[in-house]
Amino acid sequence: MKAIVISEPGAPEVLQLREVEDPQVKDGEVLIKVHTTALNRADTLQRLGFYSPPPGSSPYLGLECSGTIESVGNGVSRWKIGDQVCALLSGGGYAEKVSVPAGQILPIPDGVSLKDAAAFPEVACTVWSTVFMMGRLSAGESFLIHGGSSGIGTFAIQIAKHLGVRVFVTAGSEEKLAACKELGADVCINYKTEDFVTKVKAETDGKGVDVILDCVGAPYLQKNLDSLNFDGRLCIIGLMGGANADIKLSSLLPKRLTVLGAALRPRTAENKAVVVAEVEKNVWPAIEAGKVKPVIYKYLILAQAAEAHSLMESSNHIGKILLVT
Repeated sequence: MKAIVISEPGAPEVLQLREVEDPQVKDGEVLIKVHTTALNRADTLQRLGFYSPPPGSSPYLGLECSGTIESVGNGVSRWKIGDQVCALLSGGGYAEKVSVPAGQILPIPDGVSLKDAAAFPEVACTVWSTVFMMGRLSAGESFLIHGGSSGIGTFAIQIAKHLGVRVFVTAGSEEKLAACKELGADVCINYKTEDFVTKVKAETDGKGVDVILDCVGAPYLQKNLDSLNFDGRLCIIGLMGGANADIKLSSLLPKRLTVLGAALRPRTAENKAVVVAEVEKNVWPAIEAGKVKPVIYKYLILAQAAEAHSLMESSNHIGKILLVT
């Protein structure tokens, strides 16, 4: 098969399309002929040499895909050859074929194309497991999403609004804020021209929000804590701004704040299967009802992976970037 190979850690140009060996299907796995995969920030980190795949995972990039099942390993009962599916991966999406544990497979939601379904597994599993399973966000609460125009952000806005949550977002341009507003965000903050702590406090009568989803890390840590309501939960899923920060512990105690860190990729297959099952139960009905839609910025072919990475790193996109095999 063909796959995108990292010739050496570095700039997007190190991504090369090469002939490689087909993946082997183990017991409990299925082999998917990949139709489409999607970019995630983790892909760019792996390309740079900062985020190695978990032991036993595919060495190739790609944390989600859609496609057609080509073969089924021993012990798999739900899925059969010819099924059109999408999947949460530990790696291997930037290829013509990928082998994946059966518990990480999802059906294509009704009303969504096979191509666009690749936009959902990673964002849905990340947001649902972090914000709703760990962070316990519920109807009537308020929720701040940093990077509201990202793939994660555009999904999080929609599912939170569908579930009766008041949504705040930050983004860096008026175009991105307008896109967030159109998706349902209630309060849109330009982090380049406004202080989000001040804006959040003003919009909540000084209380703050109940849950924050953060991909920035260190520079936002104290500001996030200052933006939380009593019993607030800060969910950190990325460290784009840095990993080391000082905080005032005194800001945690009086408001009973919780700081949660979460990464999806290193979880065990058994843990991922639990998350995937919860996503199918709670998120897929919202997608099939048209309440949550894929937000696609651009389609490229697999051979254009370097161009796709450059686009992602420019941060000019809104929603997901997809690679079609």
